[in-house]
Amino acid sequence: MIDDVVVMREHPAWTTVGQESRRALAGPDGERWIATVSERRLTVEPLGETATDLPVGTFALPAGAATGVPKLAGELTGLGRVVRVGNPDLWDAVAVAIVRQVIRADHARRLYQEFCAAYGDRVAEGLALFPRPEAVLDLSDDDFASTGMAFKRPALRAAAAAFGEHGDRWRKTDPEALISDLQRVPRIGPWTAQAAVADWANRFDLYPCGDLAVRTWAARAVPGHDWPTDEPGFDRAWRALAGEHLHEITLLTLAWGGHHADATT
Repeated sequence: MIDDVVVMREHPAWTTVGQESRRALAGPDGERWIATVSERRLTVEPLGETATDLPVGTFALPAGAATGVPKLAGELTGLGRVVRVGNPDLWDAVAVAIVRQVIRADHARRLYQEFCAAYGDRVAEGLALFPRPEAVLDLSDDDFASTGMAFKRPALRAAAAAFGEHGDRWRKTDPEALISDLQRVPRIGPWTAQAAVADWANRFDLYPCGDLAVRTWAARAVPGHDWPTDEPGFDRAWRALAGEHLHEITLLTLAWGGHHADATT
């Protein structure tokens, strides 16, 4: 149990009912956990005898970071301690990145959760895992269409087939090299590969930081700053601003956005 923290909940598996959010997670060897957030408290419950400790990262803005935009530094510091539950399942991370392609985050969350509920392993009431690669390959065109995932079908099938062939090796690959390896899969480009590896490795220096979510939350946190509005221009400006703290500043900005979005709903 970790108290008095802001928990980053950008992953679409997080399901909120009332004042509580829950998420099921799976490990590469069949381990399973349920993570629960209630107010500013995180609890992670291992399921079964094989589950070990789940990686949970604690983050705060380093001293002297984001000095070029002091208001951003103030907003991120104001979050206090931020934790992010790592995603131990590389397949899930790849699948999530595919589901997120070219659609809004709320739409991706709905599609992901409905697909899990229809075809994934049920872990607890209202919580199911993303179907395994072999299960995805067994689904018919109609199965994808019935959950609104027809557009995602070719990419998910290609990724599932590639994961069956290369998954064991990918799990042992350096994260930066893995970004290149994933892009050999049809319909996985730089954005998808970077988002997947950042989720799995808990390394947001690898995240596609020109992403709409980063641009949106940076602009809302510091509306008076002259942020570039195009993805390549923002990416360059963001990297120059963040410097050696790219991981922390990117992660905390996404956490800031999620925290403030929750506060207004």
